[in-house]
Parts: sequence; C-alpha cells; structure tokens
Amino acid sequence: MAPNLNQAMFDFSVIREIRKAKGLTIENVSQQSGVSISVISKLERNQTIAELETLFRISRVFGLNTTDLLSLAESRTAHGTKAKVYKSGDFDFSTISYANAQCFHGYAPKGGRVSRPEMHHDDYEICWVLKGKICITLPHETHILGPGDAVQFDAILTHTYESLENTELLIIHLNKGKRF
Repeated sequence: MAPNLNQAMFDFSVIREIRKAKGLTIENVSQQSGVSISVISKLERNQTIAELETLFRISRVFGLNTTDLLSLAESRTAHGTKAKVYKSGDFDFSTISYANAQCFHGYAPKGGRVSRPEMHHDDYEICWVLKGKICITLPHETHILGPGDAVQFDAILTHTYESLENTELLIIHLNKGKRF
C-alpha cells in the first residue's frame, strides 16, 4: 500500500500548536479565516489534504506567510550546525549561520576596530555587549554600549565598531522578512 504523501511530507498538527499558543479555539480560527471548523479540525489531525487557499487563510490568522506555515508543517526537527572561527579587523569571532539568521560571538581588545564588517546583506543587525564597552558609529549617530546594552540597526548602513575596553559581544543578523 502506498504511503499517504500528504502526511509523509507535511504534519499539519502544527496548526493546533500555533492555535493553542495564541489562545485561539478552532471556532476563532474558522471565523477569522472563513475556513470551516471541520476542515481545520481534519487538518490538525492530518486527515485531509491541505488546499493552498485554505493554508493562506489560516496562516493570516496567525500572522504568518503561507510559506512559513508550510515550513513549520514540513520541518518538525531542529537543525544543528557547527561554529566557524574567523578574524575581522581586530575582532575574533565564532559564527553560526542559518537561512534566516547569523550569530557572531566576538572578542576585541581595547582599541580594537572593524570598519568593514563582513557578512552584510539587507539584514537587521543587533549588537549586544556582554562585557566591556564598545562604540558603534552609524552614518548619523553614535552609540556607546556597556554590559547588558544592545542596539538594533539596518546592517546595510555603513558602520564601525570600536572597542573602548576589552569587549565580549554578540552580534545577530536577522534576514528582513519578505513583504507581502
């Protein structure tokens, strides 16, 4: 007997998990999406094949893109990776990368500077200082951050990091979501 490809490829029980996490009932989702209660219930139990329009309507109730909902239904496992080590200017980094984010754990000695940081795309960048003090210079502003301080900015802007003390920091690049 051939396997049910819809169930083998997708697990739409994730709809139930998202719905409950948002404090919604099946009736709430039905009213907001225009999808019948029975269709939502069958999807949550993987007892029906999902129509694209149905997924579109349900995903909007949760504030998701349809592709995000499909990705959650398709990939139910965690994805591991290994850190890579590199040097940028006077900064030493360990980095991990995923499709939607890159994380950089860095150290810089007092006076360390990097003015052409690598890895920049059209991302948001978050800098969080764990120890020490750093100065971040952007085109029209400067931020001095100490332990526990963080700032977010558009990574495509020209920016410079200067370590005012021996510094440990975390930099996170988040891909900008596609607008719909």
